[in-house]
Amino acid sequence: MKLIPTAHNKTLMNLLCSCVLFSAVAGANALSEQQQAQMEQLKATSLNSDLSYQLIESLTTEVGPRLMGSEGDKKAVQWAVNKMKALGFDKVWTEEVTGTLWHRGQAEAQIIAPYPQKLVAIALGGSVGTGEQGITAEIAHFASLDELKAAPDNSLAGKIAFISKRMDRHIDGHGYGETVGARVNGASIAAQKGASAIIIRSIGTDNNRIAHTGVMRYQDGIAKVPAAAVSNPDADMLVNQLKREQAVKLYLKLTPSTDEKVKARSANVIGEITGSEFPEQIVAIGAHLDSWDVGTGALDDGMGVGIVMAAAHHIKALANRPKRTVRVILFAAEEVGLLGAQQYMIDHKDEIANHVIGAEWDFGTGGIYQMTTGMGPQALSATEELGKVLAPLGVKFIKENNAKAQSDMGMLSAAGMPSVNFAPDGSRYFDYHHTENDTLDKIEPEGLKQATAVYTLFSYFAANSAIDFSK
Repeated sequence: MKLIPTAHNKTLMNLLCSCVLFSAVAGANALSEQQQAQMEQLKATSLNSDLSYQLIESLTTEVGPRLMGSEGDKKAVQWAVNKMKALGFDKVWTEEVTGTLWHRGQAEAQIIAPYPQKLVAIALGGSVGTGEQGITAEIAHFASLDELKAAPDNSLAGKIAFISKRMDRHIDGHGYGETVGARVNGASIAAQKGASAIIIRSIGTDNNRIAHTGVMRYQDGIAKVPAAAVSNPDADMLVNQLKREQAVKLYLKLTPSTDEKVKARSANVIGEITGSEFPEQIVAIGAHLDSWDVGTGALDDGMGVGIVMAAAHHIKALANRPKRTVRVILFAAEEVGLLGAQQYMIDHKDEIANHVIGAEWDFGTGGIYQMTTGMGPQALSATEELGKVLAPLGVKFIKENNAKAQSDMGMLSAAGMPSVNFAPDGSRYFDYHHTENDTLDKIEPEGLKQATAVYTLFSYFAANSAIDFSK
């Protein structure tokens, strides 16, 4: 369209030029000098504050384990609502999430022959029980899930399948993805091969005589068999006995239960710092509120809960509120299958496009060492300004631009939300993951402060810059 230079259109052209100029300036310098000064203030505040630790201490001490639908889970929801209100969030509300209630019961495992030994075992989340008599059967050993898959159907009749593959330790935790399939899918594959039960080496990197739980899944149309994990030292013992080339017999008793008629109820807890200029535009930061029923859920994911709540509070404490809304989402029922995230996508289907960018914390024990983005190419260039602010904190800006948000918020990423993935040091995370050993003392206070500062600075930057992260 060509504009004729009338007085009215001259004004219009001047306005258009101003918009173009503003966009160019915003791309080159996403924040004003005053906002950059506030970023430095936020950095100092968050690095010297122990608020995130106080929140984790409160959650683990006053609530503790919080499996979906349990009394601890109910307490956690109320705890989160109360804390958000006390921290000055503008809006706080809950959204119901429902699922199936599973009770762990007890676990007992013993080698009966050739060399009797007691084993430390734990039922996998969602497993059926063995019955009060338990199961006594010969072990059929497989070095990996792939080996079990390769076994002929019905070849394991009357046996207990055992997968011994060990998880490798890596700073980014990628060994988890290489081994967790045995936990999630092993039971149905073992049943297809005729096994009466399955045990796996714990999906963890430690050498403690503590077993790791975690969710497993049954496939429709295949018999449900009991599933358990044994500690790493006990998996080693089993392998050593098998090396003697004698049949190894195991006794296994699991007493979990599920009442399909009982509906477990929980809730996503959501709090906002309302934007001053664009309240409908949402910068989302999240974590999951639930945990397994072992340990106190300090790392998984109390750490994330403390980080994102503290980040929003630090921003609210500034003299000027952010232009966009900062929304903290504490998801329910992540451990049992991302049920809270699924419900969030349903409840907010009409405003998914308003989520301008998001990030979640659900991994690691220490500080963040790199950030990766998933956004439009123009936004990537402008976001380098944030990278420069985070660099002195030891955070490297990786420009691969293919990131998805962690865990629950990955569904929003898949739906098109621009995302940032902050990579923390996870070298020791899987020593404690899903065990009785996930407790407050595993939190690294200095790493926690750095991570809180990173999430605070990211949230402030995203909420105040003029960047369209989708472009």
